[in-house]
Amino acid sequence: MPRIPLGDWADSTVNFLRDHFSGLFDVISSIVSGMYDGVDKVLTGPQPLLLAGILAVLALWLRGPLAAVLAFAGFALIDSVQQWHQAMDTLSLVLVATVVTLVVALPLGVWAARNRTVSAVLRPVLDLMQTMPAFVYLIPGIFFFGVGVVPGIIACIVFALAPGVRMTELGIRQVDAELVEAAEAFGTPPGRTLLRVQIPLALPTIMAGVNQVIMLGLSMVVVAGMVGSGGLGQSVFTAISQVDIGLGFEGGVSVVILAMYLDRMTGALGGRVSAVGRRAAAALPRRTGGRVLAYRPQASVAMVGVVVLALVAGGMSVFAGSGTAEAKVSGKDDVGKGRAVDIGYIPWDEGVASTFLWQEILKERGFAPKVTQYDVGALYTGMSAGKIDFETDSWLPTTHASYWAKYRSSLEDLGSWYGPTSLELSVPSYVKDVNSLADLKGKGGEFKGRIIGIEPGAGEMKLLNDTVLPKYGLQNEYKVVAGSTASMLAQLDRSIKAKEPVVVTLWSPHWAYNTHDLKKLADPEQAWGSGDGIHLLAHKGFSAKEPQVAKWLKAFHLTETQLTSLEASVQQAGQGHEQQGVTAWMKKNPGIVDKLAPVGS
Repeated sequence: MPRIPLGDWADSTVNFLRDHFSGLFDVISSIVSGMYDGVDKVLTGPQPLLLAGILAVLALWLRGPLAAVLAFAGFALIDSVQQWHQAMDTLSLVLVATVVTLVVALPLGVWAARNRTVSAVLRPVLDLMQTMPAFVYLIPGIFFFGVGVVPGIIACIVFALAPGVRMTELGIRQVDAELVEAAEAFGTPPGRTLLRVQIPLALPTIMAGVNQVIMLGLSMVVVAGMVGSGGLGQSVFTAISQVDIGLGFEGGVSVVILAMYLDRMTGALGGRVSAVGRRAAAALPRRTGGRVLAYRPQASVAMVGVVVLALVAGGMSVFAGSGTAEAKVSGKDDVGKGRAVDIGYIPWDEGVASTFLWQEILKERGFAPKVTQYDVGALYTGMSAGKIDFETDSWLPTTHASYWAKYRSSLEDLGSWYGPTSLELSVPSYVKDVNSLADLKGKGGEFKGRIIGIEPGAGEMKLLNDTVLPKYGLQNEYKVVAGSTASMLAQLDRSIKAKEPVVVTLWSPHWAYNTHDLKKLADPEQAWGSGDGIHLLAHKGFSAKEPQVAKWLKAFHLTETQLTSLEASVQQAGQGHEQQGVTAWMKKNPGIVDKLAPVGS
């Protein structure tokens, strides 16, 4: 059967929309990002425990004292594991996505409930939206809106829209037809019947749909961390890519706490705003001695508590801001004048180390740099769209050749700061009779028929699958296991401790060669190609926008000793403390800032 080019059609459609409706997408992006920025400022402004108190008061009003205590304890735990700002970023994203989703979903649900043709048309569309893998929504989101928070919100909206529409339609259809007929018999117009009869009676079902919208939006937020949406999704994505159990557990627990709070509060809110829900709650039997736990303050009392806490939080922010001003760069060193610079990176050791090094250097020169981790595909896409200013870890001309070929017209190559590098497959030194890639032939059983790889989007992985394995006739004998750099290193460490044969993708320079006794497999056919240089890439026009920074980056160079010692310092500092590792390295290398970013007299 001939192949149907469904993927090509989808690609052409996305490209057509991007090319012809870019203005519309820019307007949508501005509106959504503006909404997010406003909500995020409100949530991140107060001191964490004060905002936790406000959220606890809301829990007291909706569910009682026990829920209030648990809510405060949960948010205090989030603050104690240093995930507060990430959690508030996530909450902001969820709230914005939920509001937009409901604005679209509720009218569609009402329309579908009152028109069977509309319902029949919407049903397969909603099926597609609800069952499509969540990751797929990120792809057009990146093309239309670049990287950052906007594609994350848009993906959340699309993914969570279906239950909002379905539950609204279901709730209205379930209203007793005799009640609707009675209202119409008394001459009630259709619009008033909808507002006064159908929606109030359908409200419990509609609120259940709101709850599902929030939950699905929250689940999508974590996936959206791959495209730089920030928040807890970024923490979880970083933990996955670096196999950081501690960070993954902290981020995961924070997501759970946030999800439980939103789930319980929206469920209780449905009972408070619905007459049916209030009657059902009043009919529940009261347990002896449960008066304290059953206490619910009046809405006015809860509002007073929220306002008082908000005023206290605002006052503390004002006084803290006036008395604890941070030291600022001044004089000739203040080149940046507070201008923002967005730096992207992929979680490769040399990329992490050099990125945070430049973050510190730019801070020293008066800039306001922001660093964000991305998947390699999202990094190149975002940079080509101008959403990311520059990145430090492109391996050219070989490893990232496919990305450079696709995006080179919208990128600037600021030159190589380290090289030559090399790509290779490596095995532990105790593996006998395997010294070259040719020696792997016929020994797939010894290695369980697998080669432990890294990120599936990495250029090395594409080169390995498309060129290296076919060159040596290994493509049918070995399967390349894609994962992450950290998972590859974890498997390497596990296999070495068990003295098991293992073959992994590696590159030089890499600190693994100093930690383990490894053999680089020779490449007599030169399938890996010549060594790469590690290049700095920027979006088109960056040199004109920030000529001084571009000048510094073009002159940037580190020796192997400097690079490996910087990587070791960052590794020693640990995940989440990369900046401390860079600062410690800079103290051991005095004058490095003036050398790498000189300022004229």
